[in-house]
Amino acid sequence: MNATKATPPQTDTDTNTTVFGVIVAISFCHLLNDMMQSLLPAIYPNLKTELALSFSQVGLVTLVYQLTASILQPLVGLYADKRPTPLALPGGTLFSLAGLLLLSVAHSYWLLLVGAAMLGMGSSVFHPESSRVARMAAGRRHGLAQSMFQVGGNAGSALGPLAAAIVVVRWGQSSLAFFALLALLSCAILWNVGQWYRNHGLARLGTTKSGGTVRPTLPRGKVLGGIAVLLALIFSKYVYLASLTSYFTFYLIHRFGVSVETAQIYLFVFLGAVAVGTIAGGPLGDRFGRKYVIWFSILGALPFTLLLPHASLFWTGPLTVIIGLILASAFPAIVVFAQELVPGKIGMISGLFFGFSFGMGGIGAAVLGNIADRAGIEMVYSLCAYLPAIGLLAIFLPDPRGRKGDS
Repeated sequence: MNATKATPPQTDTDTNTTVFGVIVAISFCHLLNDMMQSLLPAIYPNLKTELALSFSQVGLVTLVYQLTASILQPLVGLYADKRPTPLALPGGTLFSLAGLLLLSVAHSYWLLLVGAAMLGMGSSVFHPESSRVARMAAGRRHGLAQSMFQVGGNAGSALGPLAAAIVVVRWGQSSLAFFALLALLSCAILWNVGQWYRNHGLARLGTTKSGGTVRPTLPRGKVLGGIAVLLALIFSKYVYLASLTSYFTFYLIHRFGVSVETAQIYLFVFLGAVAVGTIAGGPLGDRFGRKYVIWFSILGALPFTLLLPHASLFWTGPLTVIIGLILASAFPAIVVFAQELVPGKIGMISGLFFGFSFGMGGIGAAVLGNIADRAGIEMVYSLCAYLPAIGLLAIFLPDPRGRKGDS
């Protein structure tokens, strides 16, 4: 009589299974976090009028917000690799709460800058730690987990302008205090995620408090070269996205004479397309190879960015949707590719790439704001149209796993 060997039940410590409950939780918190964050650029037209700001001053607000996040994120990630701190997740949301409360009562430019900096600090803690959790819960589906995590942020960024159009435009700047309450909901969810992180996540990642013993499989020079190329691609992607997230409403109002509410709806549609592109990029990278997705997502947008400055209002909407879909598919593939180049430093790499994307967005917004003041808002889109051509650098990406087109 043949005995049948029983299959042990799968648990949260089985590194091959995908823990969708945890991924959905951090994705939802990412939605709340980035919706709160995106309220700042969404109310720029109101702030510009009420505080009599120039485009350069608007760009400086974005620079303060995004540089605060970009400088701190790699440091938070590096610290988490060496000394994991699960309760940093709920704690970081309190910075966002404080930032929104300050912005709701900011009637001077300097207080506006302080509120923007507080928002940046909230993101600096949330993003690298949450990206680590996505990696912990991914099982074998690293691209899918990263996409699910990131699409929450994209959806939140898309909902921010819609919320601003419905609530803030109608009830004014003080209504931002209502959205600050969402930070408390996020804090409660992330408290539970932090418990899973402590009890199961670190074991699934194969780490101890030292952050893991996995070493890169490529020579140091190739690893550094690959990271440099990926950062260049992030530069092209996020400077272009900054031109839309910070100035698209001004462009529509100036060129086509639409209302603020209509311009916010166009921005919402564009950011919705970014969310759809993000959720597609990770699974496509898992299936076909991340290098192919990176190639398509950067260079594929070039014909459409070149057409945008010459399009009518009717075609501006569809073109920005296509650009958002294609460009957004890159980021999950880029982050996972970088994590595979430096597998023992998940937090540092996540913080570096999220932080660099924030920083490039902030610097881009400041520079583009200065260009808009000097040469007009339409010149911004004529210049940015060529940024996706930087995607040609993808030809120099190494292959961390030694298989053509993989990773």
